[in-house]
Order: sequence, then structure tokens, then C-alpha cells
Amino acid sequence: MLKRLPKEYLDDILVRLAHHSSALEGNTITLVETISIILYNQVSSNRSIDLREIYEIKNHEQALHYLLETLTANEPLHLQIVKEIHALLMDRLQYDRGQFKSVENAILGVDFMTASVQETPLLMQRWVDNLNYRLDLTVSAQEKIGIIAEAHITFERIHPFADGNGRTGRMLLNYSLLERGLAPLIINSKDKATYFRFLAEQDATGFSQFIEETLAEEQQRLQRFANKEQQQISPD
Repeated sequence: MLKRLPKEYLDDILVRLAHHSSALEGNTITLVETISIILYNQVSSNRSIDLREIYEIKNHEQALHYLLETLTANEPLHLQIVKEIHALLMDRLQYDRGQFKSVENAILGVDFMTASVQETPLLMQRWVDNLNYRLDLTVSAQEKIGIIAEAHITFERIHPFADGNGRTGRMLLNYSLLERGLAPLIINSKDKATYFRFLAEQDATGFSQFIEETLAEEQQRLQRFANKEQQQISPD
């Protein structure tokens, strides 16, 4: 999959992932402002923007680059990758970035408890091992998506970090999708209520169907960028 992704499409993924994943957590930076920050390293806006929000956007760049480099090296998902992705996403935002939580936490509006501090390391090791094992035994794209959807919900239920679990979980979700030859998933901020309902109700079936539909649209977008790149190739 990575070898087939056009350069311009990779920029497109980065911009949309940084904007929408951050917006799901309350970031107010617009898509146009995200383009300026990510692609041109400039803050182009007629309003005052909180520095923390800029870091939330900009950190996606280094996290996605790390993800792509690690996948290119054919490295299977393991705990250190999970921690490194969190550390990169929370750079300049969290003092204990890349470390599992040291105090109990909770998720607003859900009726279940997140994992305790003591059980989090073991649960996360089991999470990684179970995800890799199940995906290794799976052939069909539909089954892979179902496993990845279920794993994402489990990750968010564990809530292994003090903060940044949503952004980290969505980046890890894309790690598994790309690793298994599937298109990346960008959860649009307009689907925030639907997405959070899947997590709150632990509805893996509904979330899996949502991912399938979203990836079908993403595949069409990818093809458009591939067509554009092909037309730009100069003949020998």
C-alpha cells in the first residue's frame, strides 16, 4: 500500500488527519489554517490562535512520518511504537508523553471505567499481541477491518495515557490499516457524534461498517491522486 501512495496524497492525508483528529478533541483550527501550518509552516489567520492548538496540529506531522518510516521498515506493531507515537503527538503538550498513565483517568459521558494504573501495562501488551495475532490469521479485508475496529474501541476503553488517547488511538488504527494493505481512515469531524457513540456503546459492528463505507470513499480519493500523478509523469 505505501509504495502505491502518491506524494501529494500523503500530504493530503497528513493535512486531513491533523485537522479532523484534532477537531474531534475540540481543536478550533480550520482546515485552511491547517494547510498553512502543515505545508507552509506558517500560521495564516486573521484571528488569535492558542499555541497549544498549533502544537496539536503540527505534532501530527512528526507522528505520521514516524508511522510511515516504521511501516516501510516492515516493523510489526509493538508497545514501543505505541509509546513513541503518543510521545510525538504530545510533544510540547504533556510532561509524561510516551509513558502510560500514573493516575486513574475517566472518559466523559461513558458508563464504564477505564483500566487502572496497575493493570494498564499488561492490558496493553495483551492488546498488541491479540491484534497482531488475529490480523496474521485473517485474509479478507472485511475481517481485517472488523478486528481493527474492535481493537480501537478496546484501546480507548483501556485509555492507557493521561491525555492524547483519542489522537494516539486513531493514529494506531491507521498503522494497522496501512500495514494490512488497506487505505487510511480519516474520521471527519462532522461525524464526531457518530464516532463517539460507537466508542461509548462499544459498538464494534457499527464502527466496522462505518470504517468500510469511509474507506470506500477514501479509495476513490486515492485513485484521483494516483491518476493525477500518472498524468504528470514525463515520457522518456
